Amino acid sequence: MPLPFLTADRAFDTQADDIALPFDDHDRWRRPYRPGPWRVGAAALVLLLASFVLMASMIIAFAGALSGAAFCMALGALIVLVSLRLLRMGTWVSRHGVRRVAFFSTTTLAWNRSTALRTVQQPVRWLGLPRTVQGQALLLVTQRGEQIPLMTDHDADFLSRLEAFDRAADTVEAWGAEYRAG
Repeated sequence: MPLPFLTADRAFDTQADDIALPFDDHDRWRRPYRPGPWRVGAAALVLLLASFVLMASMIIAFAGALSGAAFCMALGALIVLVSLRLLRMGTWVSRHGVRRVAFFSTTTLAWNRSTALRTVQQPVRWLGLPRTVQGQALLLVTQRGEQIPLMTDHDADFLSRLEAFDRAADTVEAWGAEYRAG
């Protein structure tokens, strides 16, 4: 079963330097980078936990306690959904705007409601935890003056992958420049 949200389109890896937006269909929401190893590893561990819970559900069902098996099955399904949400998190772009998908919320902002996209040096959260370190962040500046961090070089997608962060930030900035002007 293909999981389109798991991998970025290959065109980002093979694009020429002069082609900023390598897609034919700009209406489709796309993640301009691949999920990082920390994000994929965390999702894999959560899926491993789900497999144990679902196995326990099967054992409980064979033992005859159907209500306990149903509870474990529902818990296993919830854990699988958590893993899928972990993989879906990140920054997505399309002709319509930029979308920041967090674990519990999704924020979409149209390109025409933003004034700038810029990469800045600032304290950023390390893997989304409360601890902050000095790093880079891609900020979206709205017309109201709000600065929304879209991604950082210390999140689960870009930790120890500075070149991937630079490439993804440049791509998001290119999408913004193309559709803010138009």
